[in-house]
Amino acid sequence: MKNIFYFLGSLCVAILAAFLIRQWLGEYDNPGYVLMGMGHWSLETSVFIFGIGQIILFFLMYVFFRLFGVLIRLPGKIQSKGKKIKFNRSQEALISGLVDLAEGSWEKSEKTLIKHASSSGAPLLHYLTAAKAAQSRGAIEKRDEYLRAATEEAGDSGLAVGLTQAEMHLSSNQFDKALEMLIKLQSIDSGHASVLKMLHQVYERVGDWEALYKLIPALHEHKILMEAEVHLLEAETLEHLLSVAAEKGDINEIEVLWLSIPLHVQTMQRMAHIYYAAMIEAGSGLKVEDNIVKSILQSWDETLLVLYADIETADHKNQLQTAEQWLSVHSGSAVLLRVLGKISIKCFQFEKAEQYLTKSVAIDPSVAAYQMLGDVLIEKGDQEKACESYRKGLERVANAA
Repeated sequence: MKNIFYFLGSLCVAILAAFLIRQWLGEYDNPGYVLMGMGHWSLETSVFIFGIGQIILFFLMYVFFRLFGVLIRLPGKIQSKGKKIKFNRSQEALISGLVDLAEGSWEKSEKTLIKHASSSGAPLLHYLTAAKAAQSRGAIEKRDEYLRAATEEAGDSGLAVGLTQAEMHLSSNQFDKALEMLIKLQSIDSGHASVLKMLHQVYERVGDWEALYKLIPALHEHKILMEAEVHLLEAETLEHLLSVAAEKGDINEIEVLWLSIPLHVQTMQRMAHIYYAAMIEAGSGLKVEDNIVKSILQSWDETLLVLYADIETADHKNQLQTAEQWLSVHSGSAVLLRVLGKISIKCFQFEKAEQYLTKSVAIDPSVAAYQMLGDVLIEKGDQEKACESYRKGLERVANAA
């Protein structure tokens, strides 16, 4: 519109100028003429008419070339307009697809997104969102197809595609595939928060405690977990590692692992319990017997009492004497009395075992105490009382359930 005004304005100025020149030339008897010749042809006209003709010719040529330029640019403008329309539609489709995905219309979301992906300014988002929709409706083959298309479109955004893929494998319990992708992504960016978080989840889900323990420094260094969470994870992971080593009966592995545990974790009461239990289960309770006794003397701990009774030794009488010394201070402990009963059985002192176990069930009628008391009464030949003890133990189990 502005160009038209410029054109009309210029035309008006030219007409006005021609009129003024005509008036000026009219003051002369001979206003002049213009003669042009070409071969046998010649053209003679007045200066005014020639000037008017030049102005008209200029504007005709101007209009011609302007129209010619418009016609040349017209296909490009039409194509650009078409692309713009497609782009706007693809943006609307992306928003619509995201809304459908959130509302649970997964198939509709998937179709909308894929239909407009090729004309979108962000095809990667279309393919990734469509992959999530396909995953949600259980179309795994389609999901993988969209992920492959996203990988082709990714360029420098390969990490985003990999994270999406790993997340989908994880939600589908495809832990091997998720782990394979996450390890690949970790080699690209070792400190990426999302990669480390998902590695943490995968290792925990598959029970790879050794790999998880090796990951803890990275989780700490990159602030993925708070300090307290790191310590808790360390303790949990080491508990599992000690348990695995105990199941294998590898005493050397248990001891090496214990020595490698940070001091702040070693001092946790539960961790010490697990270490002692692992050593006892592996058949090396004698190596930790003195430490257990020292710990009990320093701080009364009934869990350690139970572990102490599980130690296999050639000198159970000495073990019994040691435990009986604690009666002077903890005579009302049902656990201590039960432990004394258990060790007395190992010493074949059934009368003493019966006394301790009878006192224990009087204070706290536990299932374990009733079971051992029944065993003692069987050894003594008192079937009736033994059955009564077993019955009471079973009642405790039934009530607990």
